[in-house]
Amino acid sequence: MTRFIFITGGVVSSLGKGLGSAALGALLQARGYSVRLCKLDPYLNVDPGTMSPFQHGEVYVTEDGAETDLDLGHYERFTGVPARSTDNITTGRIYTNVLQKERRGDYLGATIQVIPHITNEIKDFIAEKDGSADFVLCEIGGTVGDIESLPFLEAIRQFGNEVGPARALFLHVTLLPYIPAAGELKTKPTQHSVKELMSYGIRPQILLCRADRPIEEEERRKIGLFCNIPEENVIPALDVPTIYEVPLTYHAEGLDKQVMKTFGLDDAPDLDLGTWERIVRRVKNPESEVKIAIVGKYTNLADSYKSLNEALIHGGIANKVKVKLHFIESSVFETDNPEDHLKGVHGILVPGGFGERGAEGKINAVKYARERNIPFFGICFGLQMAVLEAARNLCGIKDATSSEFESGGEHLVGIMTEWTKDNEKQKRGEDTDLGGTMRLGAYPAKLSAGSKVAEIYDGTDISERHRHRYEVNINYREQLEAQGMIFSGLSPDGKLPEICERADHPWFIGVQYHPELKSKPFDPHPLFVSFIKAALEQSRLV
Repeated sequence: MTRFIFITGGVVSSLGKGLGSAALGALLQARGYSVRLCKLDPYLNVDPGTMSPFQHGEVYVTEDGAETDLDLGHYERFTGVPARSTDNITTGRIYTNVLQKERRGDYLGATIQVIPHITNEIKDFIAEKDGSADFVLCEIGGTVGDIESLPFLEAIRQFGNEVGPARALFLHVTLLPYIPAAGELKTKPTQHSVKELMSYGIRPQILLCRADRPIEEEERRKIGLFCNIPEENVIPALDVPTIYEVPLTYHAEGLDKQVMKTFGLDDAPDLDLGTWERIVRRVKNPESEVKIAIVGKYTNLADSYKSLNEALIHGGIANKVKVKLHFIESSVFETDNPEDHLKGVHGILVPGGFGERGAEGKINAVKYARERNIPFFGICFGLQMAVLEAARNLCGIKDATSSEFESGGEHLVGIMTEWTKDNEKQKRGEDTDLGGTMRLGAYPAKLSAGSKVAEIYDGTDISERHRHRYEVNINYREQLEAQGMIFSGLSPDGKLPEICERADHPWFIGVQYHPELKSKPFDPHPLFVSFIKAALEQSRLV
């Protein structure tokens, strides 16, 4: 029997509902249960694929090629359960589905309304997970009180009533702000948030209270009294040095125990949190430190590179080192001397991105890494900039560029017009809609035997997740390889470059895919493990 846990949030956004959901999923797994996590997003976009990283953070891509909310990355990193396209849905997608059904006549002439048609579509999304795991954790984006969240709250209220209290639990994440002038945490915002939620017919059974300091017993008692829940169901969610400590601290505060009790399940203390304890020990007790420069276009918002940041930390965990991330806006390299910003770094990473802005700066950063023998990692757009750098400065193709930037020049990077996915031909054009039209999801690649990447992966057949619409032109392979840039990974048909590396450099690898999407703290991606190891060796040379 599948049990459903609905996670809502109040007072303010960014309280950590996604992390809380992921951590609870990890705790339930440690108790021997299977879990599945999903996210309901209230915004009107069909998916986050066309949204600016500055507004929404990174786009997380699933194995089956969906562009989803970054919280699905948290779910995968904490539970190891691969996210699916059916694990994230938005208001835009819900309305699109309903309107398509209306146009087909599926509603037999009925007047289409929010209730029941929109709420039924939301419930269908949730019900599809029934039977897929012991527990389904469903996070509702936004905050209680937002007008766009109302259909989702109504839908989960109905769903909870339909399956009954033995199968549905409502968990509310809220804030206890500290007021320095008063010298105390204030419970009133939490009380009002719960009151608002109850006005929609939802009574939360467990509260996860975010605070920056311990919550005294008297405050927990007051919250329980005014929010009509047992005091032990008021769970402190305090700030911690590393997000990977969250499962341990939530367990220590009794979150999973109270979930078991609410569902009437046996609370036998047989869970094993040894993996998380080992991860936290390594994070807190590093043997050394490396500094990695991330030369990107969206560096003002760390969430723009959330999976990347975590994958680098995973590489540090594997090497027992602390990874210090130094974010640098790539455009500064178009006017400044790279030495002014990169002196003393032990590795340089150029991540993915879109558009011409900052591209020349990324190319200059690649050149600096190549000439100074500093470990370099190029991801997606970063690979393309590494190819342009080699073409211009080593192959003598001075006007080497990408069709993404301009119509003139020599296009070593161009838009993809067709490729194969699941034995079907995919075709695109310059005028194709931007949303959902890229080469998305998992694709296989063949690695050259004896190459550095084959050694890192310990094999020659891999599958990695992609998100791009521009590709390096394979016709320039001979010229580039004559200058030391080896095409060490290709699509199975040999037409699409997937990996380039340099044999004349300590560690220089560019990949067209996004390896960070598959990295986990307990299973770090081999490329990040190897990159941080190379950075550690570089630090010993300085």
